[in-house]
Amino acid sequence: MSNFAPMSHKIIKSYSGFITLFIFVIISTAFFSCTSTKNIPYFKDVPDSIRNSTFNTPINNFTETKIHSNDLLLISIQTLDPQANMVMSTLNPTVNNLPFSINNPTINGFMVDKDGNIEIPLVGKILVAGLTTLETKEAIRKKAAVYYKEPVVNVRFGNFTITVLGEVNRPGTYSVANERITILDALGMAGDLSIFGKRQNVLLIREEDGQRKMSRFDLKSSITFASPYFYLKQGDVIYVEPNKAKVSINDQAQLRNITIYSAVINALTIILSRVNF
Repeated sequence: MSNFAPMSHKIIKSYSGFITLFIFVIISTAFFSCTSTKNIPYFKDVPDSIRNSTFNTPINNFTETKIHSNDLLLISIQTLDPQANMVMSTLNPTVNNLPFSINNPTINGFMVDKDGNIEIPLVGKILVAGLTTLETKEAIRKKAAVYYKEPVVNVRFGNFTITVLGEVNRPGTYSVANERITILDALGMAGDLSIFGKRQNVLLIREEDGQRKMSRFDLKSSITFASPYFYLKQGDVIYVEPNKAKVSINDQAQLRNITIYSAVINALTIILSRVNF
């Protein structure tokens, strides 16, 4: 009987240590289990059976971007007349009284005024609001043809920017040279979603026709490709919401509770380890 008490004490101490470890594992698992690999892949509804075949979806949701007031247009006009080209090269406009610099295209261009017009030296005022860059190019070419021989016109946006915020690796505002950009392109420029990004609830915000429009994407579904907002417009904002795991990590209340639970468990362990039979 004299050896029974020390042996019981050792058993209880080992048992209490096991309970502590077990409870800690359960709490940790419950706390961090929100991040699951099943929530990470994109377009999970695309079947694996198409690996050696093609999965086709029609592209019928792309529309050309329209020009609005306060847009900045980069325009170049060239002709077959070298002398006329020299004249045009000295008439590059400036924005906000900043000097022309071919290495700084963000400040060069023609600002669309509040009435939707631009004014090109030696060509005149042209209404461009509501037109695409292709339509604007043709409108300028027709008007320039009155003054220049076979003019070649190029038009593109100087302020086509996309903003990506939230749970991405490189949030920020990005300038885009190509008007045909998708939400996937924008997320790619921002370094893709972080592990904490909520892939099934990506928000897009767009100002259009005097309204602020919002749409949500589920990147886990291929339905994303058919959305009318899949192709972006200038000024679009994309926000990636954090998932539950990120919210839990940042939740000070939960961290405080875990600290309390740990203190209680440690106290119980000490009590049990001192029990003698």
